[in-house]
Amino acid sequence: MTELSPTAGKNSQDIQGDEKVSPRKAPSICSTRYGIAFMVHLCNFIIMAQNIIMNITMVAMVNSTNHQPSFNDSTEELPVDSFGDPNNSPKSLPAGAPVYDWNPQIQGIIFSAINYGMILTLAPSGYLAGRIGTKRVVGAAQLGSSLLVLFTPLAAEFGLVFLIATRILQGMSLGLGYGGQFAIWERWSPPHERSRLCGVAISGLLLGTSIAILLGGIISQTLGWPFVFYIFGGFGCVCFPVWCVLVYDDPVAHPWINVTEKEYIISSLAQQVSSTKQPLPIKAMVRSLPLWSMCVCCFSHQWLMNVITIYAPTYISSVFNIDIRNSGFLSALPFIIAWIVCLLGSYLADFLLTKNFRLVTVRKIATVLGNLPSSTFLLVLPFVASNYIIAVSLLTLSCGLGLLCQPGVYVNALDIAPRHSSFLMGMSRAFAQLSAVLVPTVSGFLLSQDPEFGWRNVFSLSFVINTLGLIFYLIFGKADVQDWAKERKFTHL
Repeated sequence: MTELSPTAGKNSQDIQGDEKVSPRKAPSICSTRYGIAFMVHLCNFIIMAQNIIMNITMVAMVNSTNHQPSFNDSTEELPVDSFGDPNNSPKSLPAGAPVYDWNPQIQGIIFSAINYGMILTLAPSGYLAGRIGTKRVVGAAQLGSSLLVLFTPLAAEFGLVFLIATRILQGMSLGLGYGGQFAIWERWSPPHERSRLCGVAISGLLLGTSIAILLGGIISQTLGWPFVFYIFGGFGCVCFPVWCVLVYDDPVAHPWINVTEKEYIISSLAQQVSSTKQPLPIKAMVRSLPLWSMCVCCFSHQWLMNVITIYAPTYISSVFNIDIRNSGFLSALPFIIAWIVCLLGSYLADFLLTKNFRLVTVRKIATVLGNLPSSTFLLVLPFVASNYIIAVSLLTLSCGLGLLCQPGVYVNALDIAPRHSSFLMGMSRAFAQLSAVLVPTVSGFLLSQDPEFGWRNVFSLSFVINTLGLIFYLIFGKADVQDWAKERKFTHL
């Protein structure tokens, strides 16, 4: 039986992903590999909740309630009151919580600082995790982010420069955690279970967003906004030792795994194991159309999701004069739906594999279902301006159905290059993260140039970009192991 080393997953000899996949053993949610998925789910819950709490507390942190963000500048002009009503913030806050005189431009800089930090570390984190293991990289990222979140209220007291620097460092930690987690599935996920294991893990991002929205405002109003950072940061620190004890980079090193399960995982990945370490084939990667199609599709899909999360609620507020962000549950509902859809879609993808669907077919079906309906619902949003219920329903469905992409293009790197998948998944997400910088700039320009049809232009552009990225992936996307990702044979003397 071939043995897996903690850092050898990237050097695996790959199964042809275009072949039909048949399971050899029914998966159990009580198995160790699903325990690993739950731990990654918990880590994602923590880092995403810590990422978004600044959007919630900002309303309570500023001392002016009549700042209204404009849309005609750059990334520094994000909507300020992302998940709360500025008119309700200061009147019920506990005494003693400090407030600051930050205009919308400064608030936008604070919001965007974390994105710049994430872009710096997303791609390197995947490569690093492939070298030294996910346990170390993601564990360090979780602890670092938690400590920085705990320090955030003090950094705000020290001054704006300290706060922005803290946010950039936190973004770098989040990038390490988000990009570095995928290396673990090179060694823990049997080929026909990859979609659901990755889906269980990544859905923690959505649950973290939902819980942070639901509880952040309550904590801020009852205890004061600093306690939002203390509670979520402290929770991350408490969970760090649990991560260190329960998570292992491969089943061979796990001390408590069932022998039967360990043998099953190792045998299912036997054709993907290599004992030699090989450098990244950068030139071949740059020339690979399947890889570019994956990156472009990830970028176009993230453009869509950024438009939905940043501008669609503002559109509803401006058209109907009803701010849906006043209700914590209504604000969290799209992400709750997305969490459920992500889990169900991942299970559906693996179910189709058991029914003799080709892997490339399953990946493209999931990608189409995660892109086309969501972008179409957003496109028709300006044409239903007379009905508030329909508009909010379309917004919720757009956000929820978008996560069907998770078992599609977002796990495609495990198919085309299992040996280098940790680096490729981090790189593709770093490329997609650029949309978080570009969306506010481009959309703000469109809204400022055409007040009458600005929203229609924003949603139409999103539809066009999303559709072009999807078409590019449908044409050039593959699910079989690429030649540059296969093991190179060496002659041993």
